[in-house]
Amino acid sequence: MSLTKINASAATLSKNRTEGAINSLSGMCATCVDGCVGMCEIGKSAYRGHEIIYPQPFGIITSACEKNYPVDLSHFTILGGVVGAWGIEANSDKTLFSNVNLETRIGKNKKIKLRMPTVIPGLGSTAIAKNNWEGLAIGAALSGIMLTIGENVCGMDPKSEIVKGKVKYSPELEWRVNLYKKWQHEGYGAIVVQSNVEDTNLGVHEYAISELDVDAVELKWGQGAKNIGGEVKIKDLVKAQLLKKRGYIVLPDPTDPYIIKDFEKGNFKEFERHSRVGMVTEEAFSKRVKELRNMGAKHVFLKTGAYRPVALAQALKFASKTEIDLLTVDAAGGGTGMSPWRMMNEWGVPGVELHSLLYKYCSNLANKGEYIPDIAISGGFSFEDQMMKGLALGAPYFKLIGMARAPLAAAMVGKTIGKKIDEGIVPVYIERFGDTPEEIFVTAPDLIRKFGKDFEKIPTGALGVYTYMERLHQGLRQIMAGCRKFSLEHISRDDIAALTNEASNISNIQYIMECDKKQVEKILNS
Repeated sequence: MSLTKINASAATLSKNRTEGAINSLSGMCATCVDGCVGMCEIGKSAYRGHEIIYPQPFGIITSACEKNYPVDLSHFTILGGVVGAWGIEANSDKTLFSNVNLETRIGKNKKIKLRMPTVIPGLGSTAIAKNNWEGLAIGAALSGIMLTIGENVCGMDPKSEIVKGKVKYSPELEWRVNLYKKWQHEGYGAIVVQSNVEDTNLGVHEYAISELDVDAVELKWGQGAKNIGGEVKIKDLVKAQLLKKRGYIVLPDPTDPYIIKDFEKGNFKEFERHSRVGMVTEEAFSKRVKELRNMGAKHVFLKTGAYRPVALAQALKFASKTEIDLLTVDAAGGGTGMSPWRMMNEWGVPGVELHSLLYKYCSNLANKGEYIPDIAISGGFSFEDQMMKGLALGAPYFKLIGMARAPLAAAMVGKTIGKKIDEGIVPVYIERFGDTPEEIFVTAPDLIRKFGKDFEKIPTGALGVYTYMERLHQGLRQIMAGCRKFSLEHISRDDIAALTNEASNISNIQYIMECDKKQVEKILNS
């Protein structure tokens, strides 16, 4: 049985004619008929070609692969016991889930305080990120978690002032940074600015640190959705020409007279903007980290993707030698932008395998007394049980769970509810809770008490993110209390067990039937 859906997917707006009779190798209909108009991916490619490489409709969706990996987090279970408590007095009047402390501190020297072990990784120049930034930024700030501004924001900003190849002013980046900072309170959280090859060439980090007072910056090697640079689609000829002038790869060439005529005729409607693939060396990485610190960066991070094991080892070793503050490792399978659909399904190391290797490499360095940076892992996390399993899989090294598509979904839902309220057509399955934000969003009363009249300035997209994070906050505390772990540092690898021998072999987490064997024998034979 194929692990991947081939040739027909909602992501590419394609389907088979004979949906019940599909060849598992090619994904083609068992009987491909002359006269079919081409509803499948092959058929659409016959007339739209490279446009069908990417998920559609671009700009209003996020995407994740449909591949069924042989092992995932559902192949592990969370264990609980009846004796003792860690991080709190073993007293039934005190061991309440509401007393679990999810606060954490990230960084080597200067610490970043977080209310819960969560970071929203790089959401950059894509339309889906820009259109929901209000909800993401304010919601993340209210939740006391970190939020990362992804790649290409300055370069894509048509109003950016670029002098001699360096950005001097970007209203888009300034707006994103300041919106988060405006709602940040009680010293929790941080706004992080990411940089890829083009951003580094444009001096984005220099601008963010010197002009926007950004304390945390992140170097980007890649992500879990693709192993090439970032892409977006451009519907405006003038903007496509501007981006080419700024050094981006734009296809087809928006300055070619023949291409311009084809575009104006409507023969195609979108240009593709591509980023370059980075070339990593230890010397260059070390040099850049030093430069950022000399500029005034208080925290330096690295984000890497689902690359082969040797690249993961390099990321960890370089991060260790330069003593950066946070390493984020993103696993295969998902994306918030315009990643090639087949690439998203068929490249990269999946989460359980990648993060198990990461734990193994961390242990190797730790046993030699080498520095281990705080580590965040990401790749399809959306609920509290997955957070618990992820943290346990790499304990004590894994400190944060990165999630992007799920908070973005919460922001979009919250925003949509706000629009429906304004239009006076609240859907019936929501209307049963009320027809105002105060009635619909269960966290509203708490926020009203905290912010008073300023509550009215909080967009419903932010209410969606905050309320979703509140659910994760309580859900994770409940699970940890069941494991009798009352603060994050007490989470350990034996809090989970593998349900299959394959999952156990990959992760070195004990198979469920082998758990507690020595203790069991001691009890039964005493």
